[in-house]
Amino acid sequence: MTAALWIVGFVAVAAAAAYAMAPGWLWAAAAGVFVLGIAAATGLPPLATVLLLVALGLAAAALNFTPLRRRLISNRLLAAFRAIAPPMSQTESEALNAGTVWWDGELFSGRPDWAKLLAFPRPALTAEEQAFLDGECEELCAMSNDWEQTHHNYDMPPEAWQFIKDKGFLGMIIPKRYGGKEFSAYAHSQVVMKLSSRCSAAAVTVMVPNSLGPAELLLHYGTDEQKNHYLPRLAQGLEIPAFALTNPHAGSDAAAIPDRGVVCKGTWQGKEIVGMRVSWDKRYITLGPVATLLGLAFRLYDPEHLLGPVDDLGITCALVPTDTPGVNIGRRHMPLNAVFQNGPNWGKDVFMPLDWIIGGPKMAGSGWRMLMESLAAGRSISLPSSNVGMSKLAARATGAYARVRVQFKTPIGKFDGIEEPLTRIGANLYMMDAARVMTAGAVDLGEKPSVLSAIVKYHVTERARRNVNDAMDVIGGKGICLGPSNFLGRAYQQVPVSITVEGANILTRSMIIFGQGAIRCHPYVLKEMEAAREPDRGKASVQFDRALFGHVRFMLSNAVRTFVMGITGSHWVRAPANVAPGTRRYYQQLTRFSSAFAFLADVSMLVIGGALKRREKLSARLGDILSLMYLCSATLKRFEDEGRQAADAPLMHWAIWDAMFSAQNAFEGVIANFPSKPVRWMLARCIFPLGRPYVVPSDRLGHEVAALLIEPSTTRDRLTSGMYLPHDEQDPVGCLEVALVAAIRAEGIEVRIRAAQKAGEIAGATPEALARTALDRGIISSGEHAELVRAQALRERVIRVDDFPQDFGLSEFVKQPALRKAAA
Repeated sequence: MTAALWIVGFVAVAAAAAYAMAPGWLWAAAAGVFVLGIAAATGLPPLATVLLLVALGLAAAALNFTPLRRRLISNRLLAAFRAIAPPMSQTESEALNAGTVWWDGELFSGRPDWAKLLAFPRPALTAEEQAFLDGECEELCAMSNDWEQTHHNYDMPPEAWQFIKDKGFLGMIIPKRYGGKEFSAYAHSQVVMKLSSRCSAAAVTVMVPNSLGPAELLLHYGTDEQKNHYLPRLAQGLEIPAFALTNPHAGSDAAAIPDRGVVCKGTWQGKEIVGMRVSWDKRYITLGPVATLLGLAFRLYDPEHLLGPVDDLGITCALVPTDTPGVNIGRRHMPLNAVFQNGPNWGKDVFMPLDWIIGGPKMAGSGWRMLMESLAAGRSISLPSSNVGMSKLAARATGAYARVRVQFKTPIGKFDGIEEPLTRIGANLYMMDAARVMTAGAVDLGEKPSVLSAIVKYHVTERARRNVNDAMDVIGGKGICLGPSNFLGRAYQQVPVSITVEGANILTRSMIIFGQGAIRCHPYVLKEMEAAREPDRGKASVQFDRALFGHVRFMLSNAVRTFVMGITGSHWVRAPANVAPGTRRYYQQLTRFSSAFAFLADVSMLVIGGALKRREKLSARLGDILSLMYLCSATLKRFEDEGRQAADAPLMHWAIWDAMFSAQNAFEGVIANFPSKPVRWMLARCIFPLGRPYVVPSDRLGHEVAALLIEPSTTRDRLTSGMYLPHDEQDPVGCLEVALVAAIRAEGIEVRIRAAQKAGEIAGATPEALARTALDRGIISSGEHAELVRAQALRERVIRVDDFPQDFGLSEFVKQPALRKAAA
């Protein structure tokens, strides 16, 4: 055998060993065989061969004999790592360690276990939860009128407020032993979604107390005394909670809040106690203007060391009744004409007991960890649910409108130009809802998915924004004229609110998803960092060595696997057994993308290092890849969980194809902007050796998706399941529902009339005249004529837009003190 063949053979064996993450001794054995083979093929002198084998043995011993490896390699690298690693603040450490890693860890592994994904139980409602959705939730939707609330009353009606309190909407997450509903995260999500398809004020009023608020924090961190006192009152609506975090000078950088408290002695209820004097200035606080109980975040200091030797205790969370002297509840903000209660509050040197700290004095300084962990659960549910609800309204109502609205004698939904936005609306909604359900299910499984909550927050709200914009393009003039018959205008106005709150989307995409995911979800990076911070040198050496060499094997394996799957098109990758026909390739390609992503992330961290934190565009694109793989995973799981509905397949295929194409673009965005040209060249050849595997979804597939939105079907019902559907024809959405059915029934009749007109059998100047003549000539029956008249009347109501007096009713407003008082 020639030397060249030995080299090729060794490369192949080494690649196979790397692919399989083979142990070090196998690498050493392969290298030894290679040396002997080369020696025989080239006639290498025996002494030289022996020397090579000895050198190889020494290297193998240094790499495979763990105590020796630690002493010669790992400990030195650990010292260097400690020297160059930037210090980590307490808040950074708490943020990184908050929450749990779930399916995101599988996607970061390069080898996602698809059987594990498909085995996760599908979330389901209990009989009690379903009854609440069908009863109380429907009733609250029925008494909510978005136009009346946003244009006239600037609030929900008093009866709606009382209904929310009386029926336990504010205590959905509170256990039954405290008088709450103890609903699952999935039920919580379903309630918020349904309310959001009807009225933003009702949805937000219910959503906030059940996500990031005093109840959530009390449940996890409160003392028994705090729980026993506050949780029953919150569950019964006797307390209205709000959580005050955002300061005018600390929005996205919430950890830098300048609000401060000082531990000191003071008089409380006639006695001198050790308490704290707190000053704060908060804004954007939802429910703040009507709150009776304020969850307050501030940084607590102990300059007199009354609690211990530490001066700066850190961010602390306390429960402050709003009737406490010195607490100032300000006026209201108006977030883009949304009328959920929102406004500023502040206090100056307000003295309060240490017992007001959530969890008691021992939890002083633990507020940031509380917030990070609670935000992970709440953010997984609240904004994804509300934006899916809004998108379901947009999809169902806009699809109906596109069938009812006729131009050029054709329903506009059948034009190619209209099909394009309808396709995006339908397929995006299918994927958004899949991600919402799967993430809520993770919370019900006990997870606190910090990275996944950021993913669904960002991508669901961004897709909702796109859906609403697309819907506005479809309905045109109907959408831009506000009034009681406009079903989409307020959603269009208010969609930026979700983009902004609970971590602004730009921040979430560019700094959080990958910035946190690269450390939390990576199988070795966090372990390496923890080893570097371990004060015990022996433990640190063992931990760092294990993590470092595991990381090396991991990176080599993903490098080889990425290239091999690239040149084979991932056709040989194992896919889960018995998946739906037509989806096997998606699992294979997602495995390929997972391996490529893990490799690209490692190369980015290795080459760019700490500067990657400041290369936010690169970080954002890396986060996009992780996010899109998660959305595809959720979409595939949904298709399986719902019984592989063949009629729904176009929605699934378009959504995944589009997401994979976008992930491919994100890969290219990272590679094309990589700072090192040689590394850029290597990455391109390794990840896409044969070019791009994905193109945009086909127009044929898009046509199939759009067609599902413009006619009644079980697919359309599944796509928009859980939204509120009014049965009143006077309601704009209720009118669209009956108008759609009437329009479809009338289409066949209209075809026959046009055919008769074309044949010269009838004539008429207007559609009404043609229909009357067709009736007189016996071309259509009296029943069919009645259907035409009914369909035309409904069409007129659907396309009608609202108009107002010259002064938009201002003179009437001035005459009615009640309206002026409500506006004030």
